[in-house]
Amino acid sequence: MSHTPNTPRTPNALNMPNALNTPNAVSAPEVLVTGGRGSIARGLSSLLTAHGVPHRLASREPDSPGTVRCDLTDPATFPEALAGVRSVFLYAEAAAVDAFVKEAVSAGVEHVVLLSSSSVLAPDAADSPLAASHLAVERALLASPLRTTLLRPGSFASNALGWAWSLKSGRPVHLPYPGAYSDPVHETDLAEAAFAVLTDPSLAGRAYTLTGPRTLTFAAQLALLGEAVGRPIPFEPVSREQWKSEADGFIPGPYAEALLDYWASTDGLPVGLTDDLERLVGHAPRTFETWSAEHADAFRA
Repeated sequence: MSHTPNTPRTPNALNMPNALNTPNAVSAPEVLVTGGRGSIARGLSSLLTAHGVPHRLASREPDSPGTVRCDLTDPATFPEALAGVRSVFLYAEAAAVDAFVKEAVSAGVEHVVLLSSSSVLAPDAADSPLAASHLAVERALLASPLRTTLLRPGSFASNALGWAWSLKSGRPVHLPYPGAYSDPVHETDLAEAAFAVLTDPSLAGRAYTLTGPRTLTFAAQLALLGEAVGRPIPFEPVSREQWKSEADGFIPGPYAEALLDYWASTDGLPVGLTDDLERLVGHAPRTFETWSAEHADAFRA
């Protein structure tokens, strides 16, 4: 699972321009983009490059020229990564967040855009394995002098890639809650949202709850994937215990239990949507059909 699922919420009252073509982008200070091997960070880096925004890609395990090492669990890697940086796109790793905040302030960082999660809006967020890390990082940033912008997506469309191994092995996808709803959001839209808030100062310093355009059950997502792949994708309802047993070794037990509880809470209940994403990027969110067509090869044997 690449991200936590979303929780019901109320849209913010926003009045924002489309920042993708704002002139602010050209004169923006240098940006540090963490999580450099991830699809959102790569998409953001491409947008910054296309718009002439100086930036530095960072990763725990750099795999391309020019990428600096920044392990968000290792404070020793922070000074080099943050040198000369004024804005940061940050993943929500809580292990050394206090040290990161201290170093960012010392380095002269002015603005941090955090890729958080809408799971922090749940009443039990502090005690939930799905939300606790995101919430801890949010609180550390908000308690600091750094201007902080919070991007809180619901469910990543790319979570569906977790089904690919079953399909490639010729097995049906096992679903403990086929009727559980989520709001799959395309990673490209999240990169565009990050670009918008990094390059338009009028958008910074707020919290945004980002959803896809529709709320879909897991069964409906598999049907749409089947259309993209060109054949029906079978699934089989299984018990919670069977799913946990199969996920053992891939998903830690407490996290797996929290996922199951969340899916149970949305079984047959569509989740809430917001228009925050559209207001940030200036177009309707990309559909799960679009994502499925772009990733169909990942689901073919």
